Amino acid sequence: MHHEISLISTIAVGLVYALIGGYFASRLRLPPLVGYLLAGVALGPFTPGFVADAKLAPQLAEIGVILLMFGVGMHFSIRDLLAVRNVAVPGALAQIASAVALTYGVASFWGWSLGPSLVLGLALSVASTVVLLRALEEQGVLKSVSGQIAIGWLIVEDLVTVIILVLLPVLASALGGVGSDSAGQDNGGGQLLLTLGIVLGKFVGFVLFMLLVGARLLPWLLERVVATNSRELFTLAVVAAAIGIGFEAAELFGLSFALGAFFAGVVVGESDHSHQAAVELQPLQDAFTALFFVAMGMLFDPSIVVRQPLHLLAVVAVIVLGKSAAAFLIVRVFRYPLGTTLIVAASLAQIGEFSFILAELGIELRLLPAEGQSLVVAGALLSITLNSFLLRAALAIQQRHEGKHSWEAQP
Repeated sequence: MHHEISLISTIAVGLVYALIGGYFASRLRLPPLVGYLLAGVALGPFTPGFVADAKLAPQLAEIGVILLMFGVGMHFSIRDLLAVRNVAVPGALAQIASAVALTYGVASFWGWSLGPSLVLGLALSVASTVVLLRALEEQGVLKSVSGQIAIGWLIVEDLVTVIILVLLPVLASALGGVGSDSAGQDNGGGQLLLTLGIVLGKFVGFVLFMLLVGARLLPWLLERVVATNSRELFTLAVVAAAIGIGFEAAELFGLSFALGAFFAGVVVGESDHSHQAAVELQPLQDAFTALFFVAMGMLFDPSIVVRQPLHLLAVVAVIVLGKSAAAFLIVRVFRYPLGTTLIVAASLAQIGEFSFILAELGIELRLLPAEGQSLVVAGALLSITLNSFLLRAALAIQQRHEGKHSWEAQP
């Protein structure tokens, strides 16, 4: 009997390639995400050998996005943000603006219009939650002042990106793409403002629903499940909350799966069982995170390195030099020590999952050309690879600088 095995083969081969790529990346003291992306390149249609199902891979990536955003929501902390709000809020906003401005300036020389330049700039402006948290934890600075500023900064970037994910489909037609409001494409600014108001109303309605109903219902549900003393039921409840609320946000409110999962994670993160939820979800989240990065790697066309090397160098320069320089100047303005400033700047000089989500949305809305998506993936590969070295160098400079000043302070 013949069985359709494309789903099984895509998952099986994707996980095996991710394991191999992640293993060799770790042996080279690089983040495993680099290996996952390279595994995706190997499985993609632009390289020889086995090619994974191009239709199934994005759906698996969507599940990865949902679980990633759920995890981001669980780690979201108003207290962490408020503790460093004076530097994190203006810093993140200024860095996003500077990255978009730099990208627009560069893309203008390529002949790109406002829409593609804006989407690419936004994709290059936001750092990876996964990369930043793991890098800070590995270097032992997660709980330091530098780590807290970087996390608060990242929270603001994540919130801005969540809002962009809501607004971009509405503004797409005005930017030269295909928006979600076909009726408003040719009816001027009035129709655009009306559609924008409707979408923002749905967004506010969903947020209020999660705060007023979800904040009571989800903890109550988890409490009932915990009372059964069944670990598998608890895991199932957490996964159902992430995927189910993501689906609800898309079907009932017309928002994205990712947005629904994010707010589900925020609600669960405030419950008494948040730690257990994070522990139980972690293995599944790790597996689908790997598949997400594999799926993104499949979109990368390696020939762009040969066809447009200057474009690629410009993208990497914006990520590694432009973003870190902006962060350095902003943190320095707030009179933080040199070591703290360098660590914050280095930790944010990379891009990752949110960048891919924005690039995917840009492709879907016909705002970003395929080469733009390849540039984002290549920029992520190189910036994540360089990030670990930059962070180690920043830590070494901090230790040397603090050691020098402590020696000078001795009588």
